[in-house]
Order: sequence, then structure tokens, then C-alpha cells
Amino acid sequence: MSRRDRGPKRGAPKQKLQRRVKRPASDRPREASRGQEPRRRPDAPRERFAGDAVERKRVAPRPDKPMREPPEKRAAHPALLPTKVQTVTVTGDEADMRVDRFLEARFPGLSYSHIQRIVRKGELRVDGKRADSKDRLKAGQSIRVPPLHLEAPKKSSGLSEADEKTLATLKDMTLFEDDDVLVLNKPAGLAVQGGSGTTHHVDRMLEVMRDSKGQKPRLVHRLDKETAGCLLVAKTRFAASMLTGAFRSRSARKIYWAIVAGVPKPKQGRISTYLAKEEREDDSFMRIAEHGDEGASHAVTYYAVVETSAQTLAWVSLKPVTGRTHQLRAHMEHIGHPIIGDPKYFDIENWKLPGGIQNRLHLLARRIVIPHPRGGVIDATAPLPQHMQQSWNLLGLDAARFDPIEDAPEE
Repeated sequence: MSRRDRGPKRGAPKQKLQRRVKRPASDRPREASRGQEPRRRPDAPRERFAGDAVERKRVAPRPDKPMREPPEKRAAHPALLPTKVQTVTVTGDEADMRVDRFLEARFPGLSYSHIQRIVRKGELRVDGKRADSKDRLKAGQSIRVPPLHLEAPKKSSGLSEADEKTLATLKDMTLFEDDDVLVLNKPAGLAVQGGSGTTHHVDRMLEVMRDSKGQKPRLVHRLDKETAGCLLVAKTRFAASMLTGAFRSRSARKIYWAIVAGVPKPKQGRISTYLAKEEREDDSFMRIAEHGDEGASHAVTYYAVVETSAQTLAWVSLKPVTGRTHQLRAHMEHIGHPIIGDPKYFDIENWKLPGGIQNRLHLLARRIVIPHPRGGVIDATAPLPQHMQQSWNLLGLDAARFDPIEDAPEE
């Protein structure tokens, strides 16, 4: 830091202030001459999603920006043993929390089974009414809490050998990590959450990362089991709330890569449909629905062809605006170019997979860009999984090629 930044030393003679004269605009050096990107006027039109692409300036996190104190510290609640009925009020920082998450945060060490028991029996009341553990709370609501039995945090001499291996696997999958956020490179074939017959999944693996208060990292969004790539995880309640809000406000940007059958025309476009879940033979699919159909949700996807292999295959980049189940897979099938290796939505008859390419889903959550809960931007990119890298090599595709989806609209 220079002396000017620190201010004059005590006792030093005062210096005469020089008056700063504003130079005419014609005399000022232009930004372009300094190698900087010229500023866009507020009334200037934004780039279109076609033609020559414009390199965008990426915003990196600012390490010098002061961190805002997390709500946990600003509104801390001591975990006192509640030996009698007490009434607490939901604060602004706790708004939109689930009932069970609220109890976990207020009373660290309270077991999950105990939370479920008092909620199920109706001993916990929200504004005088029974509540479900999944109900969302609002700021200012009154919560009647019965006497609780807090469990002291278990002191362990260390993780088991199996847990150590799980932790090492998670570290190998990590693309980005700090005190609040974790971005994993989920491999294809690994489920994100458990289901019928699924015991090995990311959510269960995160159990080994529980902190001293018993809180484990929380999933912020989902990926299909066979989809590889960027998976966002919140390590704190504060981060989970902020990141979930970013997805709801659509300030998060996700980019996917895929190889599809044929070459879409036009090579850049927007897919807008309604999607609804349909059960078929012990399996579920997303079908194209009409507006007003039961369970139908609007879904929007932008796509861009990056490179082609003759007219047989195309490498496409996809930007989903909404986040519906199987959205990208159903949308590409809808326009007649399903993703190769897709066991649910690839239904082209008598279509032969080119030799050497594995019959596995060629879909990668390539990149995620989202505001960091404490300022700056998280920008993580996942490498091609092994089976897709093999296909890129066989088809002579260059993964470093410019991605035209960068200029797709955000809505």
C-alpha cells in the first residue's frame, strides 16, 4: 500500500492539494487503445444468437471484496436444552426453510428421528396448527416447540476405511470447493439420489462430509444418472438458500454438450414446449404436452450446432432456460435429433451407431455459472467423460472449439 493510500504521517507538513482538471473527451485515451473491451451503451442492442460470435468478458470472484457476515453468525441461536415448551419466531434469514431444516439449524445435534416423531405426533405447531416436516416457513411465524432431547455430537476417532475411500472419491470428483460451495464432476452411471433399488448415490456419499454440528452438504440441483458433469452442492444452510434462490430467479447459467443423430436445421434455435410425466411399464418418461394438460410444465431450451460429422452426427451445445426432468433429452427427440445412447428417447428405427462409439448416453453438464453466495461468480467446467472423449477422438472433434451457445439469450 502506498503512502497516499495510508494517508499522511502524524506531524508531517500538510501538502498543497492540486486541483484535478477534467480533460475533454476528445483528449482522453480511448478504452480500445488500452487493450480493453469498449463499454456498451445502455441503449445499444444486444448481440443476436447467430452469425459472428462476440467474446464475452467473464466475471471472476473478487478476493478483495469484503465478505458479508453469514446469517448464522448475525442471528445465532444458542442450542440450549429445551426442558419445557417454548415458542420461537421465524427470522427473515430462516424464511422459506423446511420445518425439519429449521429445527436442525436451531438445535444442532437433534436427531432426525426425534424431529420426525414430534412433527408426526403434532407436538410441534406452526401458528397454532399442525405442520408437516416438509412445510416451508415464513418470516414472523410462531413455532411451538415441545421439550426436546438433544444428542451430544458423537466424537469419533476417525472415519472408517469405507468412509475414507468415499471421501477420497469425492475429492477426486471436485471441480471447485470453498467453505460454502462444492462443485462435483459427477461420473456417468452414478445416481444423484436414492430410489428403488439404488443404494449408491451422491447424496449418500455426502454423509461423510457432515460437520461438527451434524449438518451435511445439500444438493442444489439434479442430474440424470447417466448424465455426467457439473453438480452443484451447498456446504452450508446459508449457501443452500442463496444458490436455490439463484436457480429460481434463473440467474444460474448451465451449458450441456451432446452428440445427436443427424444435423439439426436450423443450426441454432429455440425449443419451447410443455412437458408432462407419463408412466410406461414401470418407467417414467416426459412427453410433449399441450398447455393446460394435467401436470404440464413449460420448458425452453436453446441449442447450437458446434461441429458435424458428415450428416450422420452433430455435436450440439444446449442451454436450458428451465430445469424440467429429462428436458434436454425429450426436446432433442422432439425435433427429430435424439441424443445417441439414450435408452429412453432414442427411437429412430434401423439406425446404426457408427463403429467404435459406445452405446452410452452422450450428454455432459459441461459448465455452470452462478453467483457465489458471498459475492463474485462460480464458473466451473467439467471435462469430457471417457466414453464421450473416445467419441470426440473418433469423429475428429475439437473440444477447444468456440461454443456458439455462449451468445444464446438467457430467457
